[in-house]
Amino acid sequence: MLRLRFYATVYAADGISLIAGFLLTGYLAFGDVGDPYAVDLLLIMIPLYSLLAFQTNAYGLDMIRRPRLGIYRALVSLAATAMVILLVAFFLKASEDLSRIVFVGGIVLAAGSIAVLRFVMANLGWRTLHASPVNELVIVDGAYYPETLVSQVLNAADHGLTPNPRDPFMLDRLGQMLENVDRVVVACAPQRRAQWALLLKGTNIQGELLSLECEQVGAIGVGKLGDRATLAVSCGPLDLRSRALKRALDLSVAVPLLVFLAPLFLLVAFLIKIDSPGPVFFLQKRVGRGNRMFLMTKFRSMRIDACDSDGARSTSEDDDRVTRLGHLLRKASIDELPQLINVVRGEMSLVGPRPHALQSLAGDKLFWEVDDRYWHRHACKPGITGLAQVRGFRGATREKSDLTDRLKADLEYLSGWSIWRDIIILFRTVRVLVHPRAF
Repeated sequence: MLRLRFYATVYAADGISLIAGFLLTGYLAFGDVGDPYAVDLLLIMIPLYSLLAFQTNAYGLDMIRRPRLGIYRALVSLAATAMVILLVAFFLKASEDLSRIVFVGGIVLAAGSIAVLRFVMANLGWRTLHASPVNELVIVDGAYYPETLVSQVLNAADHGLTPNPRDPFMLDRLGQMLENVDRVVVACAPQRRAQWALLLKGTNIQGELLSLECEQVGAIGVGKLGDRATLAVSCGPLDLRSRALKRALDLSVAVPLLVFLAPLFLLVAFLIKIDSPGPVFFLQKRVGRGNRMFLMTKFRSMRIDACDSDGARSTSEDDDRVTRLGHLLRKASIDELPQLINVVRGEMSLVGPRPHALQSLAGDKLFWEVDDRYWHRHACKPGITGLAQVRGFRGATREKSDLTDRLKADLEYLSGWSIWRDIIILFRTVRVLVHPRAF
């Protein structure tokens, strides 16, 4: 949270620089601190600059670790903003309404102010964040680790952490411990390195092994911990900028939808109460981001005495557990709508790999027993819909291939994420809300 507040402060400082630069230029040129030319330009400049600055990653760790790079990205964003405004003014033949003095002077003053403030704040950031903007954790699993400046060291045995991909509860404990960590380094015995590498790939942070060997673990880079080399084996699929964009999309869609659908929620709740005794909502433990568990919310579609809290049995077409109303809710995917609450709470996203119950089976095997890469899909928030769903991989998983098809789509989504892909998946989801495999 401290780093996020620092980012917000830098963002505010950029905005103040723009406002001060243009208003001061308007005052010097026309003697009016509220000069209309300056105000009109600011109404366009601020949102456009903000968008371009996020796109160029002007707000991130690099602005603290490499201040000059952060300043460069901010100034490039400002220059791009100016070019866009000039092009639009030219094509709309509105250049005559543009005060050249205010425009050029405002850009120059704003650029100088942004550069100075960012340099000062980058140095302030190092002191504020205790000389390290990254929250690091070392997990020691029966191996030597060097004396370092890392403030957090955790003994795996003391917390019941063993690299066992068949133990979802251990993965949940690990995920809870890594929730606010940016980088984790594991010091373990050689025979455990491949197992730890497998588990770290399912986290949403940078994971490294304290080791000189890189075979078996699929290293993606080399790092340092003190005077020892580490092998990077995982990294979050979304950086801070991407997570901010994705969260903004989630809230901008989920909150209005919840308000708009409130009458439908009340109607469905009333019908559920009439149709069968029991609660309106069905809460089920699912595996979320970083392999942490959460309670997913759905409209109850089964008899209360037949609800499957562990998800060991997939729902079939003529499932006797489903109520009369439940069949309709499932057919139209209405039972999934309360997951918008999970989205607002930050436990889920609109788009992402679908969260699964702990005892879900593909054929006669648990999901994570079919493919070791299963845990990798939890490197981002689970979604109400996803790439697998819009490709038709939905419904019961009677065969192992039913899971592997979904897993391939989920991993493809993680490796090629973009905000535009999320938007496209949302539009494609509308076409498959009613589908033949919804039971």
